[in-house]
Amino acid sequence: MTKRVLIYSHDTFGLGHLRRCQAIAHSLVGADAETSVLILSGSPIIGSFDYRNRVDFVRVPGVIKLSDGDYTALSLKMSLEETLALRASIIRHTADAFDPDLFIVDKEPLGLRGEVGETLAMLKQRGVPLVLGLRDVMDDPDLLIEEWQRKNAMPALNELYDQMWVYGLAHICDPLAGLDVPSFVRRRMVYTGYLGRHYGAAANAAPYDGPPLPRDGYILVTPGGGGDGAELVDWVLGAYETDAALPYPAVIVYGPFLDADRQAAFRARAARLHNVSTLTFDSRPEALMANALGVVAKGGYNTFCELLALDRRALVVPRKRPRLEQFIRTSRAEELGLVRMLDPDQPKDPQVMATALRHLPQQPRPSEVVVPGLLDGLANVNRLAARLLTRGRVPRLHLAEQAG
Repeated sequence: MTKRVLIYSHDTFGLGHLRRCQAIAHSLVGADAETSVLILSGSPIIGSFDYRNRVDFVRVPGVIKLSDGDYTALSLKMSLEETLALRASIIRHTADAFDPDLFIVDKEPLGLRGEVGETLAMLKQRGVPLVLGLRDVMDDPDLLIEEWQRKNAMPALNELYDQMWVYGLAHICDPLAGLDVPSFVRRRMVYTGYLGRHYGAAANAAPYDGPPLPRDGYILVTPGGGGDGAELVDWVLGAYETDAALPYPAVIVYGPFLDADRQAAFRARAARLHNVSTLTFDSRPEALMANALGVVAKGGYNTFCELLALDRRALVVPRKRPRLEQFIRTSRAEELGLVRMLDPDQPKDPQVMATALRHLPQQPRPSEVVVPGLLDGLANVNRLAARLLTRGRVPRLHLAEQAG
């Protein structure tokens, strides 16, 4: 029996949401030869990645978040309202035609500015199981309460979703900490563990088309998508400029969203250093990470999962704005001994970074810390999805009946 899974990711910025949805899609089709997955995304680079058989995507017109927190159309000469209306229409008509047996929504209960609301209601009427996928940390609780009140998110959890899958562990982070969540909604929450990746030896054989890598090992510097990575790259370059005797060369991957002028300036600085090489983007970073002596990174969810899965020693410099998500996750990971953190608010002293880089390859590996179920996320997502897909569509109960 063929089964169809639709995954929505709003993807206004960065790579994390898209890479998370891609990992889930690949895991689902790998676990069941009768399953096909369609990803709905606004990422402008969704087509830059490789997808397994029976995984495809539909790209809706992109929007981007401005520094003041508002949004604007990424490419089209349309107002935000027109762009959101177009996105909502494409999402609804795609869901109507694809007719999924399971709908997974990433992070935003109603999608960007409520754009998935009509689609959720339509699929609910058809008896399609609806799942909200949440990363381990959303934000500082006080900020999250205000945001979800503004977005009217809690009624969606109450009335629409059958389950909430939390891609983490309860004893590490609770994404809804501080929120007044009804008990019957809490009962729908399932902690899956982190979404590890099934790399194995394949990571070392993954295609790599960048400049030649140092033969005797290197430190990989990756600010993820790169949109907010300039400070990290600048700090690392400053360390190599200050301390010419650093024993480990660096490979810096800017990320596709780092400003082109900043990239050019960084490239010129790196060209003057004998032990630093750079590239803009690699769609399969696992090869670079798997062969690194250590990794310097931001604290995004996807990067964190890759570090754990590849068992890489890591120096993490999380962002604190506009969300505390990365800082909360990294602080907890450092407490557990999984990574080492540098606070982004401290002065960017190049000697501090140089010292941290010297010590990085001597840190313990994440695997030396025993956390039961830490990387069971994809296996549990497969199990949960299979259970929903095999039960078939069922009439939806009214909220009052569910609560009772």
